[in-house]
Amino acid sequence: MINVGLIGYGKAGKAVAQVLASTPGISLRWIARRTPTCEVASCEITNVPIWGMQSETLEHWLKADPVDALVDFSTPESVYMYGEQVRQRNLMLVTAISAYPQETLAYLAQIGLEARVMSSPNITLGINFLILAAKLLRSIAPFADVEIVEQHFREKPEISGTARKIAEQLDVEGDRITSLRLGGIVGHHEVIFGFPNQTVRLTHESIRREAFGTGAVFALQELNTLPIGFYTFEELLLQKMRQELLKA
Repeated sequence: MINVGLIGYGKAGKAVAQVLASTPGISLRWIARRTPTCEVASCEITNVPIWGMQSETLEHWLKADPVDALVDFSTPESVYMYGEQVRQRNLMLVTAISAYPQETLAYLAQIGLEARVMSSPNITLGINFLILAAKLLRSIAPFADVEIVEQHFREKPEISGTARKIAEQLDVEGDRITSLRLGGIVGHHEVIFGFPNQTVRLTHESIRREAFGTGAVFALQELNTLPIGFYTFEELLLQKMRQELLKA
């Protein structure tokens, strides 16, 4: 059993909480959010305690109800509130923040020297499989034109961190990313390869935010088998693929 504390309870966090609470082998112990309605409330979906997140409160809860792992779907700044606790207690950390600045990623890598850390701007299984497939095709056909299209809900202000990661992995300039903001789209990413006589489109569509929860569970289960270190979701997926290929 992996005991988990969830950081963040917005739209994505609520969907992730549902998946964590319903997955065998995972026990969602508590949820931390910025503004709870009271000091301890009951979550209508998962029936676990919710509390306001401050550094001293987090330390208290980790003592009162210890966990094996933290899953973060909050804001880029939150890691500085819990990072030292992850390091000191040797917790697993799965963080799916899409817009970490470089200095924060460096801080996460430092934590990874003493704990198991997985950081990725998008932890859906499908998008990471798409990235692996796109990298393979890029290596086979480096001459092909590549365009990236990302679509999200109207309120999302920044360019998708996932789209930026895809561009970086494929060595494509940022101006080859087209962003669309429409209605309530959860997340759509498409990589288009233009050949002289054919076109290849790799597409991933997040239909519901619960897809993030499925990815978080996969990351927790894989981290639980690995040594201390800093990992990306792609590395966890590659490890799983190698294991499966060895069975063939």
